[in-house]
Order: sequence, then structure tokens, then C-alpha cells
Amino acid sequence: MNLKYTFGAIAALPLLPFMYLDGKRIRSSVPKLPEAREPEGLVEKHSDEKLNVLILGESTVAGVGVATHSEGFAGTFASELANQLETTVSWRVYARSGYTARQVRKRLLPKITEEQADLIVIGLGGNDAFTLNTPKRWKQDSAKLIDELRALFPDTPIAFTNMPPIKEFPAFTGLIKFTIGNLVEILGEELKRLVASREQVFYYDDIITIQGWSERLQLNNAPTDFFSDGVHPSKLTYQAWAKDFCFFLLNKASLEFS
Repeated sequence: MNLKYTFGAIAALPLLPFMYLDGKRIRSSVPKLPEAREPEGLVEKHSDEKLNVLILGESTVAGVGVATHSEGFAGTFASELANQLETTVSWRVYARSGYTARQVRKRLLPKITEEQADLIVIGLGGNDAFTLNTPKRWKQDSAKLIDELRALFPDTPIAFTNMPPIKEFPAFTGLIKFTIGNLVEILGEELKRLVASREQVFYYDDIITIQGWSERLQLNNAPTDFFSDGVHPSKLTYQAWAKDFCFFLLNKASLEFS
């Protein structure tokens, strides 16, 4: 049992009516943006080798906030990976806005048509927090997702991106940032423990903050520039996030491709 979650859930019970009202106000004020178009691509380099990358997840992986995936996380990550390795990268996105880990496993994995993958990237956590999934259920769903991907691609590295930085979202009230933001951090702790017991599975557990990114990537933008609708990333954030995640895999995680 996760004691931090248990105490947090007890403390949040009296706040549920206020969270409900806050949620209604947020849904009515945040514009409904479409998912990005063109969910696959090829970054060509003068190389005899090619890496096949699959990217799975929720709305951020689905590219909500940008017109095409080439401008979002997936296309930028593929380009950065190709540049760093000087290798051609083929990429494909399987993602839907609003999906939890369980929904990705049940609804998206059956749609995968690729027979080979050299890297699988997963971006989840936000919807599991907003649907108030327990840490136990989240860990179980994530474990099953890993296991079913392993059945499809036995030797392929699997990498989870950072959990969504809900406490940074300008569209959310302080109450939502506190309750859901704390929950998503607890889910991240569970994911970190799960990944530690698995071979060739990685999780970037760095907590994203606008200030941290601005300093690390030498960006001088206003905080609102990092969001397309107050919730989802802007083109600026998608590209900064993708480059940062690529750096993590190749350097901090020391991921190598044979």
C-alpha cells in the first residue's frame, strides 16, 4: 500500500465537490484541440542502418496542440535521434487523447502492424491521474502493458517519458494542481519502482519545470509560450521535451542500439 497516496486520498475527500466544480470550469474554458496529423514518418540519413521507433500514449503523444506530428514530440524525437546517431529513423505513433495505460494496452496494441521495432517510447500518466486511478492499478496496468509489448517485441528497449507536469499547467486551479499534481507524482514513483525490476525498460523520472527547461535549454520564453491551450504543450515545449528525452536515453540511460 502506498501510504502517501492513502493519506492524500483521505485529505482530498472533503475537497471532491470543489474539484468537481473546478473541473467543469476548466473543461468549459479550455479549447478542444485536435490530435496532430500524419502519425508516421522517415528521417533519412546517409546510413546503411535504419531504426524503427514506435511511440505510444495519451494526448501529448497524439500531438494535441500542433498541426502535424513532425512538429510535435514524435517527429522531433525521431529527428534528434537520427541526428545524434547519424542513422535513418522510421517512426510511427499509436496514441489517443484521453487514453489511460489500460486503454492503450487494450485498444492500441492490437492495432500495431509493425513486425520489428528497435525502440518503443511510451508517454502516459496524465489521464490515469485525472481518472483517479490508484497507484496499485496504475502499476498493474503499466506492468501488463510492458509484458504485452515484450510478447510482440521480445528484445526491444522500452522507454517511458516523464510524467506530465500537472503543477505547471496554467489552466488549472491551485486545488487541481495540488491534488492531481501530487497523484501524478505518486504514479511516477510507482512506475520508477516497476521499471527498476525490468530489463531494458527505462523511465525518465526527472520532474519537468518551465524554469528548469528554460535554464537547461537556454530559452527565454514566457511561461504561457510553453502551452497551446493551458494544458497541452505548444510546439516549443514538444520540441524541447523531445530533445531532452533523447538526451536522457543516449546519455543518462546509456541506451545503445546494435
